[in-house]
Amino acid sequence: MMNRKKFIRDTLALIAVVALPPAVFAAPKRRYNVAVIDLMILKRQKLSAFELAKEIGADGLEVDMGGLGNRITFDSKFGDPAQRKAFLDKAKETGITICSLAMTGFYAQSFATRPTYQQMVGDCLEACQNMGVKVAFLPLGVTCDLVKYPELRPAIVERLRIVGEMAKKAGVIIGIETALDAKAEVDLLKEIGSKHIQIYFNFSNPLKEGRDLIQELTILGKKRICQIHCTDEDGVWLENNKRLHMPLVKRTLDRMGWRGWLVIERSRDANLSPRAVKENFGANTRYVKQVFQ
Repeated sequence: MMNRKKFIRDTLALIAVVALPPAVFAAPKRRYNVAVIDLMILKRQKLSAFELAKEIGADGLEVDMGGLGNRITFDSKFGDPAQRKAFLDKAKETGITICSLAMTGFYAQSFATRPTYQQMVGDCLEACQNMGVKVAFLPLGVTCDLVKYPELRPAIVERLRIVGEMAKKAGVIIGIETALDAKAEVDLLKEIGSKHIQIYFNFSNPLKEGRDLIQELTILGKKRICQIHCTDEDGVWLENNKRLHMPLVKRTLDRMGWRGWLVIERSRDANLSPRAVKENFGANTRYVKQVFQ
């Protein structure tokens, strides 16, 4: 009887694993994995982004949900089951993991005022569920800068509480990027009160404001940071960046016990064309892997 019960239990566990989308179990088993962004390598929602990411040397890809503009929701391919399957098949074929889905339309559009924000975020969460992706990126962009527009805070908190509940039901973490310093972000997360809303940390934000990057990471701690944009403003490659001490960043993250995806967004060389994707992102990927892997 015990052997029979064990057989049934093990069989059900195996079925559960097989049922997962291919991208879920494609991730390399390392403490730190390195990804690039389809939008920034000029391949927004294109299957060819996977081959290019592989050529660059990345482990994964952050895939954008598409443009927003004045639409009701994102201009996304992921509502179509055939398109979703094509992306998952390409991820499996290339060995490139989809590490997150990004709602970059909110960089320019207002999360605080758009009437259909629940549908927008809901479409992203549904895509995450269908594609086995555990992190969704939500930037509080130019129009929701809480330093410049603190009066928007009540509306943003209320909406993040709502989408936090949505994310909880979907089994997804929504990573927000703000203009606040780390202490203020801790306060914001406490006010929101959802474990499914965390910080998608960007090295560039404290650096361009003259704040201490290492201190900011330490204040937030490992449980509040879901993913990291391992990047700075354009100008020089990461290996030549004098204000970003990457080995010290690694030691800090090691000490914190953090693990996860380092997603390269910018840090392109000013002497190269923005279209020199392989050169810019290849150099940055090699350097980050050299330090972290």
